[in-house]
Amino acid sequence: MAQAPLRRPTTNEEANVKLLSELDARVSSLESQRYSWWVHWRELAEYILPRRMRWLYPYNQNWNRGVPLNQNIINNTATIAARTLAAGMLAGTTSPAKPWFRIAPTNAGLAEDYDAKVWLAEVVTRMMRIMAASNYYTSKGTQLLDEVIFGTSPMFIYEHPEKLIHCYVPSVGEYFCAVNGDFEVDTIARRYPLSTSQIVSTFGLDNCPDNVRGAYATGGASLNQEMTIAHVCEPNPAWSPDAGAGMDPYGVPKQFRFREVYWVWGQNTSKPLRMKGFNDKPFSALRWDVFGNDAYGRSPGMDALGDVKQLQFQEKRKAQALDKHVRPPMVADASMKNEPASLLPGAITYVPQLNNGVGFKPVYQVAPTIEGLLKDMQGVEMRIKDTFFNGLFQMMPTDTAVRTATEWDVRQQEKMILLGPVLERNDTEGLGPDIKRIFAICARAGIFPPMPDSLKQTTFKIEYVSMLSELQRGSATTAIERTFQVAGNLVGVIPNIMDNLDGDVAIREYGSLLRVDPRVMRPLDGVDQIRRARSAQEAAAAGLQTGATLADGAKNLSQADVGGGQNALQALMGGAPG
Repeated sequence: MAQAPLRRPTTNEEANVKLLSELDARVSSLESQRYSWWVHWRELAEYILPRRMRWLYPYNQNWNRGVPLNQNIINNTATIAARTLAAGMLAGTTSPAKPWFRIAPTNAGLAEDYDAKVWLAEVVTRMMRIMAASNYYTSKGTQLLDEVIFGTSPMFIYEHPEKLIHCYVPSVGEYFCAVNGDFEVDTIARRYPLSTSQIVSTFGLDNCPDNVRGAYATGGASLNQEMTIAHVCEPNPAWSPDAGAGMDPYGVPKQFRFREVYWVWGQNTSKPLRMKGFNDKPFSALRWDVFGNDAYGRSPGMDALGDVKQLQFQEKRKAQALDKHVRPPMVADASMKNEPASLLPGAITYVPQLNNGVGFKPVYQVAPTIEGLLKDMQGVEMRIKDTFFNGLFQMMPTDTAVRTATEWDVRQQEKMILLGPVLERNDTEGLGPDIKRIFAICARAGIFPPMPDSLKQTTFKIEYVSMLSELQRGSATTAIERTFQVAGNLVGVIPNIMDNLDGDVAIREYGSLLRVDPRVMRPLDGVDQIRRARSAQEAAAAGLQTGATLADGAKNLSQADVGGGQNALQALMGGAPG
């Protein structure tokens, strides 16, 4: 491979040197602040999810990535329980099989605008197709698993030339977080490894420092040599609402709300690998529970760690008890020291007499009664499952009592209350930023149909229609059902009781609560037209029926002779024959 030409110094080289120096200092400071969390994460990984702990080891440690890391896990109840919770939340909040969110105008006056509702429904449909065609759902599953174990998990959403979006979830220990004045994560920094060939493929040869260019030119084994890449994504300090289209000293347009910088860590370079800006925040950062101004969250894994350690200890003691029962320590006469002995089934060991008894026997008999230990372990396993909310995703009750559908719904809604705060935080810190980011990418790519004029001067809000959110909202639909049920039962006693209920309002509110596709409901003016046409048809039919009845009566009267040369019709009309 030919030697690549050296780069020429850029005009803003001095500014770049200053920027990278500041970013180096900030990453080091964030690492120092994160140290106590790092220690805790490493312990969680060792006992629950060891394969996500790559960067929990010292950065300069050269170790085999395929080495078995689960040496502390004998009973994997906690690992399975964490996966159950993560999978349940993924299926319950972001199921790719059906719509789990919708977009609505913040202007209440547009709530019944049919064209607006149809356009927004089509937008959601196309966004979900984009998500399904990308790696969004697989990445979201990884993000949720990290959240339930480690308490914190960011995910980047980048634009992609083919799939439109591409997601990346950093490994635990790879990232550092910082929060703004509202205690929301607005800065993500990272350090992670890339090989020489990956660096060149990702950032381009011309943007690489001299040592990377030299290794790439050398080729061979040098292409697989790994270096540590640093990455910071943060609010753009130069941005302001009236910043215009100018540039900051580093070449990032001031119009971008966020900027990100990549560079080779530990290299004395005057140019970053990449620097770019974003109109919208390109990441979300899930946190299970947060206290004060902490940048990192607490998790069920942290709550269950004591039980997890106890379970591993009890599993070892149970195995030791069984081992001593099956293979007890033996005692033998001293004269047998160099004699052959066997404990295999059917084998014979010849021994001299020992104290007038058997010369080869167990030191002591171990007959462990492990029923109590097993019962206690089952209790510990149940506590671990409860800590990971596994009972919320148990679709059928464990008891055998017969329950009505209404009672079952009420029980599920009560259980969802336990996850209420977590789901609210996940909507705010996870799904909301994801949807806004993907919406912006799709809009810039021209994926959406033309927007109706009624929506061009309004903003939008996100409403969630997932299984878990609907279970939480189920009490509102239940109230409507019960109201109509009670009114229906009272009709026989109070015939005009239904006059209190507006069926049109009720059915539209019911459909809204259930997040029914707006195209299912006709617009109000369309309903009025149908009713007017029906009324006209009924009036015309009634008129025809009345005319036919009168004609039949007249015919019958004309055929009835009342004497004097008159029929009944003539007599009734006071007329003369003819």
